[in-house]
This record gives sequence, C-alpha cells and structure tokens, in this order.
Amino acid sequence: MAVTAAVLALGACESESDAPAKSKGTSIASVVAPGKPGEPARTISAEEAAKSIPDDSPNDADFGYVEMMIEHHGQALTMTALAPGRAESVKVKGLAERIAASQKPEITAMRGWLANHSRDKPKGGHHEHGSEPMPGMATEAQLKQLGAAKGKAFDELFLKLMIVHHEGAVTMAAEALSTGNNILVQEMANDVIAQQTSEIGRMERL
Repeated sequence: MAVTAAVLALGACESESDAPAKSKGTSIASVVAPGKPGEPARTISAEEAAKSIPDDSPNDADFGYVEMMIEHHGQALTMTALAPGRAESVKVKGLAERIAASQKPEITAMRGWLANHSRDKPKGGHHEHGSEPMPGMATEAQLKQLGAAKGKAFDELFLKLMIVHHEGAVTMAAEALSTGNNILVQEMANDVIAQQTSEIGRMERL
C-alpha cells in the first residue's frame, strides 16, 4: 500500500544528489517509496514501483459472487415486501424495512459493478451457479408458506427464513473474500458480513 501511494502521489521524481547515473543522455525516473513503520524511505525505479501495485483485476470468483448476490438480495426483497401487510410485530416490520432499505442500493451498486467490468469477465469461466442452490435461499414452497401466513405465524416464519438467508449471504461473502481478487468486490463482501451478522443478532433477539 505504501508503494502504491508513492506511485500515485509522487510519480517520477529525481534529484541531483541521489539520482541514478545517466548514460548517453538517458534519464532514469525514480520514485521515493515510504518505508514500513520504523524503516527509512527508499528510492526505487518507476518500473519497480509500477510492478509493486497490486493487480485487482476481477476473477471468476468476483463475477460469480456479484451475480449470485444480486439474486440472493432479490429474494430478500421479495420476503420483506410481504411484511407491511402480513406481519403483526412492529419490530419485525421495522426490521424488514431496514433490510429492504440497505439491500436495494446494494443491488444497484452490484449491477453497476457488473456493467463497469463487463469487458473484464474471464472468458470460459464457470461462475454461473446453474441449478446449484445458493446458501440460505428459501424454497418456492417456503416462500408460498410465508406469503400465506399472517400475524404471529408470519413473524415467526419470516425471522426463521431470514436468519437462514442472512447466514447464507455471510457464507457467500466469506468465500468471495478468500477466492476473489477485486478490491471493490472485497469491500462489498465485507459490508455484507458486517451488516448481516449484526442483523442476525438482532433477529435472534426478537
């Protein structure tokens, strides 16, 4: 990170006192790279600095995570949309509203990421989940049961299904952190883990 900052902030710089020797009138650009805590800064070539910048090109795991999480969030919105007219608990209604309010913009952000990186998609990759169910997804039968429930029965089933749903999202995000490569996707995965872990705790207390 320190070298990256040096490249972005300083670019190529050189002084008469510490510049590398020149031959045949050719200048050699250099970059001052801040050292680690307790270590002095050092001068490296611009080429070395460029090579030290981490490559965060999206890989197959990044695309797979984003595409699946959009669908995963979509089911959460389907479930939360039932709460206003079917839940009895004010707390459950409020929880459903907060979940929807957070996941809608996350879906927008993930769709935007896909659009921005459409040209970076690995060719021949196998990031589609196909018929394999995603962790935590409710079945069609469970969704139908939730849609038919009302009052306390809805509250109990909603919390049960949503806890499992959130746990599945956390599992997917953790996997993305270990197998993905893109910095933005890693940030989105970290946000999912932090927010949904907190919401799981809140639901378990209701």
